[in-house]
Amino acid sequence: MIDVEKLLLEITEDERVKDKNIDLIESGVIDSYVFIELLSRLEDEGITIYPTRIDRNKLRTIKGIEELIKKETT
Repeated sequence: MIDVEKLLLEITEDERVKDKNIDLIESGVIDSYVFIELLSRLEDEGITIYPTRIDRNKLRTIKGIEELIKKETT
C-alpha cells in the first residue's frame, strides 16, 4: 500500500503529517494545492479517487485517506 504519510511529508514538508489522526484541513496542513498534488500523485500510482463520489470527511486524516485507498484497490 502507498505510504500516505511519506507522500504528504514530501508534498508539504510538514512534520505534523506523522500524526495519522491530525485533521489535515483544520490544521492547515492541506490546502487546495496540496489536495490536487496528492490526488495527482495517487493517480501516478494507479489510484483514482473521485472527490465527488466519496465522503469528503475521509480526506481530513491520513487514516481516512488510507481507508479510501484501500477501498479503491480492493
